[in-house]
Amino acid sequence: MNIFLRMNKHSGLSALKEVGFTLLGEGKTLKIRAEGFSMYPSIRPGSLIYIEPVDQPSGLEPGEIIAWKRDSGFVVHRLVRKIEKENQIYFVTRGDCNLHDDNPVSKNTIVGKVVKIESREGKSVRIINYRSKRPNYIFNRLSATLIRILRLF
Repeated sequence: MNIFLRMNKHSGLSALKEVGFTLLGEGKTLKIRAEGFSMYPSIRPGSLIYIEPVDQPSGLEPGEIIAWKRDSGFVVHRLVRKIEKENQIYFVTRGDCNLHDDNPVSKNTIVGKVVKIESREGKSVRIINYRSKRPNYIFNRLSATLIRILRLF
């Protein structure tokens, strides 16, 4: 069963994000419309991303795209590395277009893993794992900036 939610920084609907977190907790797959350029070019604005719940976050591997929760909703970024600190595992993520890593998050905040991406046109997009190498963050950021500028004209 797929549940489609549209969540972005402008939605402001705490009930909607709580429903999303609850549904993932119940084992449902969410289909969410991507906003923003933080995961460009892997996930383009307007793409549909399918997020499946993760039972064992410790089994996630660097290079996978994961979803974690914060007060404003979901963050969907690539897992860069796992670190152990005080007998706890923390996850460091980063958008493919971001210049810096996100702050480490605990396994309790991990809500899912991206298992499918569809373009705006409904075509399936191959998920690149980047297990053996890292995205070219600077190139991705420059490309996304250029696209945003061109959209203004």
